[in-house]
Amino acid sequence: MRPVAVVAFTQTRHVGEDAGLSETELLAPLVTEIKQRTGITRFGFTCSGSNDYLAGAPFSFVSALDAVGAWPPISESHVEMDAAWALYEAWVKLQHGGIDTALVYGFGKTSQGDYPEIVTQGLDPYYLAPLGVDQVSLAALQARAYLDHTGTDETRFREIAARARSSGRGNPSALHLDAPDEKAGYEVAPLRPHDVAPVTDGAAVIVLAAGDRARELAERPAWITGIDHRSEPHQPGFRDLASSPSARLAAERAGGTDGVEIAELHTQFSHEELILRDALGLGDGVAVNPSGGPLSANPVMATGLIRIGEAAARIAGGTAGRVLAHAASGPCLQQNLVCVMSGEQSDG
Repeated sequence: MRPVAVVAFTQTRHVGEDAGLSETELLAPLVTEIKQRTGITRFGFTCSGSNDYLAGAPFSFVSALDAVGAWPPISESHVEMDAAWALYEAWVKLQHGGIDTALVYGFGKTSQGDYPEIVTQGLDPYYLAPLGVDQVSLAALQARAYLDHTGTDETRFREIAARARSSGRGNPSALHLDAPDEKAGYEVAPLRPHDVAPVTDGAAVIVLAAGDRARELAERPAWITGIDHRSEPHQPGFRDLASSPSARLAAERAGGTDGVEIAELHTQFSHEELILRDALGLGDGVAVNPSGGPLSANPVMATGLIRIGEAAARIAGGTAGRVLAHAASGPCLQQNLVCVMSGEQSDG
């Protein structure tokens, strides 16, 4: 396998309301910054992740290419998924050879639509979508399953939310949210408002590079030593919601979690951290979501990519030697991607 690394990462300052910027306007400053930092004006491959339902228009990702510059013609692709999956596609493209750099970006404006209704449109069209069941209600079913299975109480959820909001206040890109309100009513029992990731607009950009090119572009590249993604049945009734076997398998295929110091997890609900800690085998010594994670900012379609960027930034900054990033998609942690990175180059 070709050694491939994250060599640059940037993100917007995420906002919880419509700031009046289009998706292209969100992206343009980030792409400009990345080009200036790397000195690259044309990348070997470009891949993005977004959701047409959020924009309310078909092929909305095409207009976002204006921020990148698509003329003269570029090699470009797109996934209707969180941009973490776009990064996976770019990583595969780099493995094929012929190119040495790739630009990956994700963006979303959840403020301009009814996000719970939009998410419902992505459910199974025959059995789930007609019920009108929203994302929070499905997550609440999973949270209840976890509580019943483990005997844990809701105090653990509040502790996770409090830590995320506290960490987020130290992250200039995150929302500055108040501490959890212990007296707040339920959003959907057993989840309270602080257990649910906030609706957020934002974007993020990552540059991947292979081999010697990575060493030229970054003083301390975050080498991808393993990356894998796995999926479970889309119908939640077919699964044990209290566990996440697909996350466990993805981590195993990505090389395991031994020696991981920091984990950035795509946890849109408090209980998901507990499920993922179990599935990924993360002990108490692993720092989870020191950036604040999705519970402090959740720019949909970029949140998973940001987990990779935030984890890679720890290696670039010299504060960690081995890190893990996780991205999720679908109801109740249906699909899971795990990316393990190290400050030391690996061939696999």
